[in-house]
Amino acid sequence: MEVINTIGRRKSSVARVYLKQGGGEIKINNKELAEYFTMENIRNLVLAPLKTVDALNQYDVNVNVDGGGFKGQAEAIRMAISRALVEANEESKSALKAKKYLTRDAREVERKKYGKPKARKSFQFSKR
Repeated sequence: MEVINTIGRRKSSVARVYLKQGGGEIKINNKELAEYFTMENIRNLVLAPLKTVDALNQYDVNVNVDGGGFKGQAEAIRMAISRALVEANEESKSALKAKKYLTRDAREVERKKYGKPKARKSFQFSKR
């Protein structure tokens, strides 16, 4: 098996994943998973597709991720890993699709409007 290259996006984050046969090593921007994502629940987001198809120690994952915050980055990585697992083994598609890991979440931050402090929030109205 050669290297499988996939891409995942979430909010303003873009993750490029390179998946190959190996012993379960996960590197994100040349750092270990625990070093890059220090919070346990964020690490679980990244590992979720691998746990779903019981492939935690079968593949080495190398990730380049850019943009956004840690939550958006983790969900972009989750989507890219899911796509790579489907390319590696077509039978895992139904399990990943059932958990919605293959669906692109297109929600973006709404832009700020002029005359308002945020996108929709208004200043306090004064009648007199």
